[in-house]
Amino acid sequence: MTDHATDPATDAFVAHRNLLFTVAYEMLGSAADAEDVLQETWLRWAEVDLGQVQDQRAYLVRITTRQALNRLRSLKRRREAYVGQWLPEPVLTTPDVAEDVELAESVSMAMMLVLETLSPTERAVFVLREAFDIGYDEIAAAVDKSPAAVRQIAHRARRHVDARRPRQAVSPSQTRAVVESFRQALNTGDPQHLLDVLAPQVVLLSDGGGVKKAALHPVVGARKVVRFYSGGTAKVEGRLTCDPTVVNGNPAFFLRLDGEIEGVMAVRVEDGRIAGLYFVRNPEKLTHLGSQTSLTLR
Repeated sequence: MTDHATDPATDAFVAHRNLLFTVAYEMLGSAADAEDVLQETWLRWAEVDLGQVQDQRAYLVRITTRQALNRLRSLKRRREAYVGQWLPEPVLTTPDVAEDVELAESVSMAMMLVLETLSPTERAVFVLREAFDIGYDEIAAAVDKSPAAVRQIAHRARRHVDARRPRQAVSPSQTRAVVESFRQALNTGDPQHLLDVLAPQVVLLSDGGGVKKAALHPVVGARKVVRFYSGGTAKVEGRLTCDPTVVNGNPAFFLRLDGEIEGVMAVRVEDGRIAGLYFVRNPEKLTHLGSQTSLTLR
């Protein structure tokens, strides 16, 4: 890119970059693919005659959406052959994202998994309408549908998501207290302490990508989750540490073995207990975390 201080095209792209990244990430569930989409968006944007563009934000969102849709259709086929559970690629987010309840929910691991059950077009429409409140006419231009068709798709996608979305999370302050108790339980390895902080029907999903050991199916129930975690740590040779962080706008932990990232575990809190655990161990989804700065998203 040229110097954005003197290049109007780059100025506009940089001004909307966080928005475009979030659109692409919510559609794809992969930070790496979202970055690729942004590169493709820039290449197309750099060729546009800005004098013919009335709304630069809308135009950039349209390009990003189309590029993300193309990539999402190919990703759908790849994920059907994925080994074990597939989880979104975690992204570090700044603490203020967690304070924005609606934004934190829209990028949470739980919501991203719900979005995976939508068709590519439904996902694009839902993300643009529900997460960004973009108008139907603007969405129609982005997905090459009529505004009337987009309204129907939005209604169908919203009904689908509402039937599957997790229950409303507790307040950030309540969540912090539960997460701290969970951190202490992980660090001590005390089975009873873990049982006390986990909901009876807690669900753990783990993603090893066929490279790292992980449960091929969801682990359901507090006692089974404790056995899974305790059984895994008992075989570890070295010093395992658990450090708090924020990924996808929600509390999470870096699990490190002798200082090296072994995995990232995001948590979901309901009714004062841990109700969902999302454990990403696939090395391809962790390599960027060592150097990635926290994102503000929109």
